[in-house]
Amino acid sequence: MKKVFLSAVGFALICQHTFAQVKDTSARTKPISLYTPVETTDTGYNPHKLKLDEVNLVSSYYSQNGDHSPVTGGIGTEKVTDISNGIDLKFVWYGQSNRKNTLSAGLGFDVHTSASQAYVSATGASKKDGTRVYPSLDWTVEGKKGSFGIGTYLSTEYNYNSFGADVHFSRKVNHNNGEFTVKMQAYLDNVTLIYPSELIPKTTTVTSNGTVITTTASGRTITTTSGGGSHESNIPTSPRNTYTGSLSYSQMINSRLQVAFMVDLVKQDGFLSLPFHRVYFTTGKDTIEHLPSTRAKLPLGFRLNYFLGDNIIIRSYYRYYTDDWGIKSNTANIEVPYKITPFFSISPFYRYYDQTAAKYFAPYEAHKPTDEYYTSNYAYSKFSANFYGLGFRVAPPKGVFGWQNLHELEIRYGHYSQTTDLVSDVISVSLGFK
Repeated sequence: MKKVFLSAVGFALICQHTFAQVKDTSARTKPISLYTPVETTDTGYNPHKLKLDEVNLVSSYYSQNGDHSPVTGGIGTEKVTDISNGIDLKFVWYGQSNRKNTLSAGLGFDVHTSASQAYVSATGASKKDGTRVYPSLDWTVEGKKGSFGIGTYLSTEYNYNSFGADVHFSRKVNHNNGEFTVKMQAYLDNVTLIYPSELIPKTTTVTSNGTVITTTASGRTITTTSGGGSHESNIPTSPRNTYTGSLSYSQMINSRLQVAFMVDLVKQDGFLSLPFHRVYFTTGKDTIEHLPSTRAKLPLGFRLNYFLGDNIIIRSYYRYYTDDWGIKSNTANIEVPYKITPFFSISPFYRYYDQTAAKYFAPYEAHKPTDEYYTSNYAYSKFSANFYGLGFRVAPPKGVFGWQNLHELEIRYGHYSQTTDLVSDVISVSLGFK
């Protein structure tokens, strides 16, 4: 790991400094309030204050390397770096019937570089870096017997835009020892149709009235009139939609054991390929990957958490996945948080994953020109993977480093390796304020 981006830490220091600007020391432990007190009505109902209950900051650095880039047809560098930063604000208030309302507002910002991205152009002249911004908003109301909420998401980057929304609700059963949860999600995405440069050569046309029309390798048209005026079109896009229905049930077996069962039904339609992923046929001729316009997925999961004494928790998870493209996979995960002191814990973790290949996958120059569908993206290949690492969490009663409002600091590192020779490392820092 070469570096860790910690702008979140600097922001946290600013937040802490702001929280400290209170003359009355007793006010330092009070939450920030955005609510103007109101007088109690004749009914005796007095709503609780709206307060900023929690602020979470996360910063991470990710580094990856491999030699099966889909941009160059399943060969070539997969070197990627990504710096990610996010902030999540949680506002809480209580309404009538003493129901708890939580409004969560999040904002994420990523900066990445990808070596293979340069080869969208055959000469390697395309830009290698990019950014992504992704805000989110969720409102949840909790009562004694369950909860209800709605959420919305947005993600935007140069070649992909996504809008999502969800409705979720839960119901407690079995004397509140069990809980059913249902969530319905929809993502309405648009893929920017950026093709490899050799497949859409740059052309220039001059009309009879002197207008010059230039079509770039990305499909954008630039129209320049004889009078010097110019108009540039947007790069065409194609829709991609994802609909998910999730159902889970969790149950407290006893004071030490909790289990949960999960099932998702996922349906996708639209442009499910990526236009800058090349495929090379046995003849040596290249084209872009071509995948079906629909896909159905079925993940089934089971989670088991066990409290082994006062200091150790065993968190385990298994998922089986299948889809109609021919992929079947298994995921097994275990994490064991160990509390060294009441305020400091470590969490070693390990995840194993394997999958079969999609029926549309073949490596470089292995597809036949007569194939109906084809891809050389190794995400659809047969492989197994291991991911392991360690987390450190500090949550002292007087605050981290003596800062009362900074109630939690967590650092996690993980190393990932695939049998396709893809390797990656990620380190993250999380700060929690109350």
